[in-house]
Amino acid sequence: MTRPVFFSLLALFLIACAGGSPAAVDPPKSDPKAPDGFAGRTKAGKAKLLKEFGGSPEGEEAVMLGLAWLTQAQQPDGHWVYDAPGGYMHLPASTGMSLLAFLGAGQSHKEGRYKQTVQAGLDWLVKNIIIEQGANNGRFKTADNMYVQGIGSLALLEAYGMTRDPALKLAAQAVVDFIQNAQGRRGSWGYKPGTDNDTSIVGWQIQALHAAMLCQDLKVDMRVIEKAIGFLNYVSPGQTKSTYGYMGPAGAAPATALTSIGLLCRYYVDGWRKDTPAFAEGAKGLLKKAVTSRNTGRLSNLYYYYYATQVVRYYGGEEWKTWNEGAEDSTGKRSGGLSQWVLGHQDRTPANRGSWAAESGHFGSSCGRLGTTCICLLMLEVYYRYEPEKQKPPK
Repeated sequence: MTRPVFFSLLALFLIACAGGSPAAVDPPKSDPKAPDGFAGRTKAGKAKLLKEFGGSPEGEEAVMLGLAWLTQAQQPDGHWVYDAPGGYMHLPASTGMSLLAFLGAGQSHKEGRYKQTVQAGLDWLVKNIIIEQGANNGRFKTADNMYVQGIGSLALLEAYGMTRDPALKLAAQAVVDFIQNAQGRRGSWGYKPGTDNDTSIVGWQIQALHAAMLCQDLKVDMRVIEKAIGFLNYVSPGQTKSTYGYMGPAGAAPATALTSIGLLCRYYVDGWRKDTPAFAEGAKGLLKKAVTSRNTGRLSNLYYYYYATQVVRYYGGEEWKTWNEGAEDSTGKRSGGLSQWVLGHQDRTPANRGSWAAESGHFGSSCGRLGTTCICLLMLEVYYRYEPEKQKPPK
């Protein structure tokens, strides 16, 4: 083997030790020749990757319609609210998810049609980060759990990575520090800082730390990464490590949300690639729950599809074509893939044009129309949001 919210309701859906604080260390020195991890979001990068990985003009039109709807849903002071019970409890997450949809499409506070919208959202996030000496440095003031912290942090780190705006650097490093200091003793993250819990919460922290690593000039502690990999080893049974459980190996199986989270984490920070046997086995296993022409009804299980779509996209090949476009019929025509499924459910009515109605599961009941729209947009941006990484992450 190679080395190199959301919140309580969502955690219950996924179920189906005191913490240490590693000291921060400087990252490897930035390589000026290193590829820009956010280059796919540029005009040229998007055009290249859309063509290479099977995007479509219809998908890009849907993204722009969705972003227009999100602009209208933004509150006057810059934040967004999940339109579901308890949405006001998770403002850094709802704001972070909305910003991720803009950022994933290449829309930053420095460039793009929605500069003012993104700037207002980032201003709200930064104003709500505690900047001080001590344990609370980098914590969002209204974050009541680490799901919320991780999602808000990811948005801020992507914005900094895309623009290298000096005005964001202090806050960006602060949220990285908070996540690292909040890691539990066993290498996972719990709802509260310093506690251990589950693979799902780990997924958001690893996404944030991965974005920080792509920035190249932020301090990411590799000991934190190593401890997180140790937790992933623990919750994955057997030798191959291609499936993942919740808080332990029990229940690990192919084509689950937890398995897709574990595989994406391995890709981002453990150097797993297409030629890694466990990554190949796990990615192919996700096709057991691929969208097909037989199950293109109502939207459901979007948390699984958000993670699994990224994993299969990075794996590529025929598996990705089947996932994205559907399986071939006897004439060689593909239909019923994920892209068709997501596009087919976008609301085109005047009142909600460009959005998606709350999905039918716990994700929809927790995050409402706003969260469902954000996750659908992120899936439609998967072609270029992050370019597949050929290099191994630093040790």
